[in-house]
Amino acid sequence: MYTPSSSTTAQENLPEAAQNQIAQNHTAQTVSRKKDHVELCVGERVSFREKTSGFERFDFVHNALPELDFSEISTETTFLGKSIFFPLQISSMTGGYAEAERINRELAEVCESLRLPMGVGSQRQALEKAEFHHTFQAARKHAPSIALTANIGAAELVKPSVRASIARLIDMIHADALTVHLNPLQELMQPEGNPDFRGVLAGIEQIRASLGVPIIAKEVGAGLSEGVARRLLDVGVSVIDVAGAGGTSWAGVELLRAKEGDALAPYQRAFWDWGLPTSECLRRIRPLKAEKNFTLVASGGISSGVEVAKSLALGADMAASARPLLQILMEHGQNALETALLGWQYQVRAVMFLTGAANLRALQSVELREV
Repeated sequence: MYTPSSSTTAQENLPEAAQNQIAQNHTAQTVSRKKDHVELCVGERVSFREKTSGFERFDFVHNALPELDFSEISTETTFLGKSIFFPLQISSMTGGYAEAERINRELAEVCESLRLPMGVGSQRQALEKAEFHHTFQAARKHAPSIALTANIGAAELVKPSVRASIARLIDMIHADALTVHLNPLQELMQPEGNPDFRGVLAGIEQIRASLGVPIIAKEVGAGLSEGVARRLLDVGVSVIDVAGAGGTSWAGVELLRAKEGDALAPYQRAFWDWGLPTSECLRRIRPLKAEKNFTLVASGGISSGVEVAKSLALGADMAASARPLLQILMEHGQNALETALLGWQYQVRAVMFLTGAANLRALQSVELREV
């Protein structure tokens, strides 16, 4: 006989000991999930299968008379009030489990050496338990001068307890901004996800009024539309990170985590490639700069300095990348990561020289042709 699924019992009706056990189980699940995410991103094919970021559809117009001295071209700029080597952030990655301390320490050391901004992974767990605070704090400890961003999931901001505690996340790592990651697709696909986004915009507006640092609104691989960007800017968000489709598919990551035999999995696979390509997000949001003062960040499929340069030409002020850089670090070490980042910076300078762009502002205005 068919028996419909029953809803879970309200936790508030359980004895205190049972509630404590549920909280402990939740923390253990979070630790396991964070570890799964890193291991899958490093070791499995979790990129989009068919959809791309769209950067391959654009090419620069070669300038045979650049009238520039390559040795004088600088990629220096500022982000969150701090001087940076070139317009790239090592994007939000991890924290909250034992091995994450080493990852954040090694990323931070490279960022400090090259003067690049960095973000830590979601700190939600840090509001629940202090055991792994050091895995987040390693970033600031080993990179005292960089622009560093804290991180919380958007769905958490509907909870009054989280909004009341959000300043702790900033103080924990002496962050220069708070990243709010908007991930409805990931939460929907995640086996233990929370796909309840009612009140998120109001939550962002409320914490913006009380925080002393800027808010970065960031997707995690499905992109931001012009309409969503406008709504975020209207409530005081300072930085829009499009995090578009074409890089890591977080729907794919969560599908790989799904339990064998999950009845929904065959139907969820249709969403592996869901999202707006990064290049399309940039082209749609760029016009908002004429009426709004904000920083536009391109992420989602950024894997070279040429793509950083294309991002700027499509309207971004900055680019960000996570998985390609994490893979280099985990497989080849810090020296290889630093070499790769220096190579990316060289590519940005080379594009500037070959397009006649004397500075980054000029690069944002160079001609791109569709191919």
